[in-house]
Amino acid sequence: MLKKIHRRACLALAGLAGLVLAGSALAADPSRVTIVVPYPPGGLADIVARLTGKVLAQNMGVPVIVENKPGANGVLGLQAIAHATPDGATIGLVPASVLTVNPWLYKDMKVDTLKDVLPLTLAVTLPNVLVVNRDLPVKNLDDLVAYLRKTPNVNFGSMGTGSSAHLNGEMLQRSTGVTLTHVPYKGSGAVMQDLMGGNIQMAFENLPLALPLIQSGKLRAIGVTSAAVSPQAPEIPPISTAVPGMVDQIWFGFIAPRGLPKDVASRLHDQLVRALQSDEVGVPIRERGANITPSTPEAMQKVIVDERGHWQKLIAERNISIN
Repeated sequence: MLKKIHRRACLALAGLAGLVLAGSALAADPSRVTIVVPYPPGGLADIVARLTGKVLAQNMGVPVIVENKPGANGVLGLQAIAHATPDGATIGLVPASVLTVNPWLYKDMKVDTLKDVLPLTLAVTLPNVLVVNRDLPVKNLDDLVAYLRKTPNVNFGSMGTGSSAHLNGEMLQRSTGVTLTHVPYKGSGAVMQDLMGGNIQMAFENLPLALPLIQSGKLRAIGVTSAAVSPQAPEIPPISTAVPGMVDQIWFGFIAPRGLPKDVASRLHDQLVRALQSDEVGVPIRERGANITPSTPEAMQKVIVDERGHWQKLIAERNISIN
């Protein structure tokens, strides 16, 4: 009788061990990876995610799906990433503002960006570019500032309250003393359409998205937020040459739910860096005016912490809210 009980116990333990091993294998090698992008299709995050996802699928041998979850300047997408099962099957590609600005604007966003998400790697860095409707009677930043001082409350659009584009507009107002009216949208595509149509007069936008419209003459470029000119658009001057201190480097990074096992996080990091450094991703991204800048998770975490403090001060100073 004891032998039978012992045998059954061994079989049960063996079965349990098999289930544990199967679960570990699933976590290390998910059958499918979903990259959540917290903005509509067509934006830079969406483009980078799809390029990276294609190479990631080839290298990992599993389907990689890009899922767009726009809303509340990335909060809805961030919630989907942070609350996903931490097994390697769900990761996200988010802009800096989602992790560094939103905590000071969305008090009930139900995600602590220091405790609930795990940085995997920075992906790309780039400048924003200040663009205006081509009918606006300005050619450069001096013209624009003079015009704005004569014409207060000109509309400027952004892809959402708290986005880098919104905060760049706030920085411009603080630095020059002009007064603008912010018009938030749910994504970059709608901003560019309304800017070309004259419904808004100016906007800060990621250079890779705005560059084709600038080159085709549909929009006029005033300046970039980088400290130096972009190699892809050397004719566009840095805004800081006319407005000292007006510098902002935009970045996007890959994150995962906190609680992801260390070995899975390490493998995902390595696979993402490998994909980002491939020509299939690097060449089209650099051609658009962005740079591939992978990092360690620790380096990305430091950037998040540092920038949270920077934007907290600006938001308090400008009394920015989502209302």
